[in-house]
Amino acid sequence: METLLEIKDLKTYFYSNKREIRAVDGVDLTIYRGETLALVGESGSGKSITSLSIMGLIPNPPGKIVSGQVLFEGRDLVRLSEKDMQTIRGNRLAMIFQEPMTSLNPVFTIGFQLTEPLRIHQKMSKKEAEKRALALLELVGIGRAAEILKSYPHQLSGGMRQRVMIAMAMANDPQLLIADEPTTALDVTIQAQILSLMKDLKAKMLTAILLITHDLGVVAEMADRVVVMYAGQIVEEAPLLELFDNPRHPYTRGLMAAIPRLEDEKEHLDAIPGTVPPAYAYPKGCRFAPRCPLKTDRCTTEMPELIQVGKDHKARCLYAG
Repeated sequence: METLLEIKDLKTYFYSNKREIRAVDGVDLTIYRGETLALVGESGSGKSITSLSIMGLIPNPPGKIVSGQVLFEGRDLVRLSEKDMQTIRGNRLAMIFQEPMTSLNPVFTIGFQLTEPLRIHQKMSKKEAEKRALALLELVGIGRAAEILKSYPHQLSGGMRQRVMIAMAMANDPQLLIADEPTTALDVTIQAQILSLMKDLKAKMLTAILLITHDLGVVAEMADRVVVMYAGQIVEEAPLLELFDNPRHPYTRGLMAAIPRLEDEKEHLDAIPGTVPPAYAYPKGCRFAPRCPLKTDRCTTEMPELIQVGKDHKARCLYAG
């Protein structure tokens, strides 16, 4: 498979009150053309900061990419100027944000927000851009497209706004679409429609998707491969079925055990004790050790490497090999 995006030893830190907050701490990641890669983990694991690092949207100050490379189609995005990034962002590389109400500009119509990127990146005339905007709204399953173009974000439902965000992201036929929790605020029916829509668009346009989520049900529905993040690091990586059938890291097993199942007759769901450690105070040794049911003394002093545990399977655990 052809590599589309390759992240090498990415470190994105924030600086606040004389603290160094290591939000992303040495991440290696590869996305291949046309695949859907799911990035999973609890809140505070570093998933969203990884995506903002790719997009060049880390607010500086207080944050910055300290070291590493983000190679997209062979170009290191970390080294590009903001002007050069603007020619890629929203064009070859697009993102759907978690909450569309805060991502859409409330003072502009949907039509203006859809046509502006087309006029900037593709140098379309106003008429051409409006025609393309109508086609995009129809592509994402929005009826009354001409009417919606004249509407403002607050006049649309949450599901409709999310569809508009997807239409905007797909406007310039990106090679990579980053979707950060794209269905979190939606009810189950709309969620299923949005996931189905993303699968259809991927099939039609051969767009690769980086899907950021904490919902393993969404992962099972969408992903080809899965990367599990914890405390700023990747702790497991495998093809979808391999990960679900044979999770090798205790954290991944804990996430799997917490999935509710219809056939179970438990009164309480399983949960991983404790919380993700703050990024300014990671424990020594394995970062999952304080919550791990299998920890030994060695785990509290020795930092495990991400090692190969199968053909396409990696895990960061001293006892995964």
